[in-house]
Amino acid sequence: MFDDLEYISVVNQSTSFPKHFHNTFCLSLISSGIEKMEFDGFDFYSESGSISITNPFEVHANPIVDKDIITSFATIYISEDLMKFYANGNIIFHNRKIQDYDVTKQFLALIQALKTRDQKIIQEILKLFIFTIKPYSSHKQTGYASLNFAEFDYLEEHIEHHILEKFDLDELSRITRFNKYGLIKKFKLFTGMSPMNYIVMRKIFSSKSYIDPHTNLTDLAYQYNFTDLAHFSKTFKQYVGIAPKTYQKRKFEK
Repeated sequence: MFDDLEYISVVNQSTSFPKHFHNTFCLSLISSGIEKMEFDGFDFYSESGSISITNPFEVHANPIVDKDIITSFATIYISEDLMKFYANGNIIFHNRKIQDYDVTKQFLALIQALKTRDQKIIQEILKLFIFTIKPYSSHKQTGYASLNFAEFDYLEEHIEHHILEKFDLDELSRITRFNKYGLIKKFKLFTGMSPMNYIVMRKIFSSKSYIDPHTNLTDLAYQYNFTDLAHFSKTFKQYVGIAPKTYQKRKFEK
């Protein structure tokens, strides 16, 4: 279950989140400030006390609203399979914000349950939480598919198979037989992200999955072809919200 459910706390968000997506449901309880979400050509704002939601594979960005507004939030990531199991079918959230005392109460209860690392307690609270948020969703006929790479499917496979390597636009242009500008334009048209944006995001989320209590973060940074640990940490924080050292400590603390 722990692989299908994760909790991260971000205090005083200091950097914007660039365009990215998660292969999970992403639910964030805003404890202070305002969260801005840029999604599908629209801007959504979630103020303190509300819960923002993105569905799996939805490309979005979270820019800083105002440098003088301190935003903090807690995020719970729930896999599609786990959500489907407890919701008794595929669901989708069209409303990007929930303001409901009972939902907030169950959200906080789930965080406390996750901290216990007790599987039985987590399962009980997760079931209650999903039951509470289900009225804000609608039924979805099918599961969630990944991004539509269209004619770039082979490029996506190449990136996944060589994720540890260094990439540049000249190389990607040779692989796709597009010039650099044509590649950027068409790739963004299909995926909503630039090729390099996508690659950096995939590197960070891939490396994140390998962090355990004994991971040498400097070695991990070099393994994924980052310049050094400082470069890796800065980029990791842009996409995850906290530095890899903080992530490592919080995830495995007892």
